[in-house]
Amino acid sequence: QVQLMESGGGSVQAGGSLRLSCARSGTTYSSTYIGWFRQAPGKEREGVAAIYFGGGTTYYADSVKGRFTISRDNAKNTLYLQMNSLKPEDTAMYYCAAELTWVVADTCRGSDFGYWGQGTQVTVSS
Repeated sequence: QVQLMESGGGSVQAGGSLRLSCARSGTTYSSTYIGWFRQAPGKEREGVAAIYFGGGTTYYADSVKGRFTISRDNAKNTLYLQMNSLKPEDTAMYYCAAELTWVVADTCRGSDFGYWGQGTQVTVSS
């Protein structure tokens, strides 16, 4: 059983930065595909970024390319999402998700992920 716990959300002004963390427990399987999603009120869930925990190709949504960076610390069993140049439209609940079976790299579809965290709120004010 995989458990995911997000942290690092908060309120920030436009142009600011936040770093989200997702602590993974229950597995150290390097082939875990792990990613970040977000959902704003009234909007569909969006895949933001994803990577295999062992490294390799990263996926970024067009809306965050050049501003967000996904990374992981194997020793800490933790996934990160560094978010720079934040915009009001980045306001959403951010979720960490993981999948132990094979997933096509460079994708981030919610239906591919079987394990989800509880989410952390990010609010960006103009």
